[in-house]
Amino acid sequence: MTTTVKTKHRAMWASGDYPAVASELVAPLGPALVQAAGIGPGQTVLDVGAGTGNAAIPAAKTGATVTASDLTPELLAVGEKSSPAGVTWIEADAEDLPFETAAFDTVISCIGVMFAPFHTAAAGELLRVCRPGGTIGLANWTPEGFIGQMFATMKPYAAPPPPGAQPPPLWGDPAHLASLFGDHVTDVTVERRSLRVGHFRTAAAFRDYFKSNYGPTIAVYRNIADDPARVAALDGELLALAERHDAGDGAMDWEYLLYVARRAG
Repeated sequence: MTTTVKTKHRAMWASGDYPAVASELVAPLGPALVQAAGIGPGQTVLDVGAGTGNAAIPAAKTGATVTASDLTPELLAVGEKSSPAGVTWIEADAEDLPFETAAFDTVISCIGVMFAPFHTAAAGELLRVCRPGGTIGLANWTPEGFIGQMFATMKPYAAPPPPGAQPPPLWGDPAHLASLFGDHVTDVTVERRSLRVGHFRTAAAFRDYFKSNYGPTIAVYRNIADDPARVAALDGELLALAERHDAGDGAMDWEYLLYVARRAG
C-alpha cells in the first residue's frame, strides 16, 4: 500500500467514533471468532486489523498471549486503555506485517483485514506469519448481508479506489477466500452467521449514526459534500436499505462469514 493510501486509511478510521461502533454494535463478533478459532491458554495469537480489540481482548482472556496490530494508532490507544495483561498493541500495516515468518500459532481478524485494499498482499501476510499447522480465523461481512449491501449502496458516491484495490465485502465470499489462500490452507470451515443489532429504533437513526461515527460512511459523505442533490440521494438510499432490513422495532440482522482454516505445511 502506498504511503498516500495508508495515510488516507488511517485518517478514515480515526474519523468519527469507531470505538463506539465497536462497543455498541459489533462487540459480539470478537468472542464468536475467538471460540471458533479454538484460542486458549499458551497460544501465541496475532489479531490483524484489531481496532480497539474486539477479538484481541477476549483472546487474551482465554490465557493466550496476544499481539493486536492495526494501521490506526488512535484505535489501538483506545483498546490499550481497557486491555488485560497479555496483549501487546502494535501499529502495523496488514499488507506488510512487521513480524517474523511463522511467528504465531493463530492469526485472526475480526472485520479488520477485509478493509486492506489489496487482498492478495494481505492474505499472503496472514499466511506468512502463521506457523505451519497453525490456525487462521476470520470474521468478515458478506457481500449479500446488510453491511455488504451498505458498501454497494455507497460505492457510486465514493471516491475512486486506488488501482488494483478490491471491495472489502469480497472477504465474506468463500470462493474469494479460496482464491486468496489456495492450497496454503487445509481443513477449511465456513459458516454464515447473523449479528442481531437492536441499537436503532428507526432506519433514520441508523443512517444518522453511521454518518457521524463510521469512517467509511463519513468519507463517502465528504466526497459529495459540495453536491446537495447527491447527499440527499444517498440519504434516501441508506434509509431505504435500513427499512428493507428492519426485522421489527428497528432491529436488523447483519450477516457475516466465519472462516477457520489450518495453515498447510
